[in-house]
Amino acid sequence: MSITTFQKTFAIGNDLTVNRLGYGAMRITGEGIWGPPKDKAEAIRVLKRAVELGVNFIDTADSYGPYVSEELIAEALHPYKNGLVIATKGGLLRTGPNEWPIDASPKHLQEALEGSLKRLKVEQIDLYQLHRIDPNVEVGETFAFLQKAQQEGKIKHIGLSEVHVADIKQAQEFFKVVSVQNMYSVDNRKWETELQYCKDNDIAFIPWFPLNAGNVKGLEAIQAVADRHGATTHQVAVHWLLQHAPNILLIPGTSSVAHLEENMKAAELVLTVADLDELDRIAG
Repeated sequence: MSITTFQKTFAIGNDLTVNRLGYGAMRITGEGIWGPPKDKAEAIRVLKRAVELGVNFIDTADSYGPYVSEELIAEALHPYKNGLVIATKGGLLRTGPNEWPIDASPKHLQEALEGSLKRLKVEQIDLYQLHRIDPNVEVGETFAFLQKAQQEGKIKHIGLSEVHVADIKQAQEFFKVVSVQNMYSVDNRKWETELQYCKDNDIAFIPWFPLNAGNVKGLEAIQAVADRHGATTHQVAVHWLLQHAPNILLIPGTSSVAHLEENMKAAELVLTVADLDELDRIAG
């Protein structure tokens, strides 16, 4: 029986080396990703515990709350130590719970970026990601703004979210794209082409929805593997992603320390080649 192994770290932009199992800070806000969390003390504990468990890559956005997630990260972890990389995003407005209008105009991105710098208490964002391409704004204007902000030193590296290969190539005419954050999971591989492009070009690929709970048949197959290893379906799904491509960075999110610790154990699973073959056959 062959046991699988995987690469533990990835270097974002070839100079920010992070552990591939990170933390996504969307869930430390209120219901509908709106307002403060029900239990602020627990949210702070989650952030501190994540770092204690070896997380050195945290993903957030100005729209989470809005602003709440970034503020909590700074309260819990600033000054950032031991190479902790904080990635944030801009390009969405918030008009209410679960409402996410797009605004990637230079004017809005300027306000968003300056706000993120202030809330995170840094002079430079390690990784600034365009949350969405705005269909109502000439994309070249958006990319030119990000290029200028990087040249001014406000952004170290730039990433994109929910983009096609053609979008990545167009952005690369303005700046080096070091990350792509698209929906992707063992049971939802819509963005496989983009993942492979990123892999071939040493670009980090950050799946933001690691388990498609709506795929019943896929969940049954994942559950079968999980049952054999005394694990959860989420742990198996996260572990498969770590195995699937060495440029994948995982950002499972939670507002609970117990759930965080459970998520982190996904890296400790010992799956066989047969297990992975079984999971590879799942199609979303």
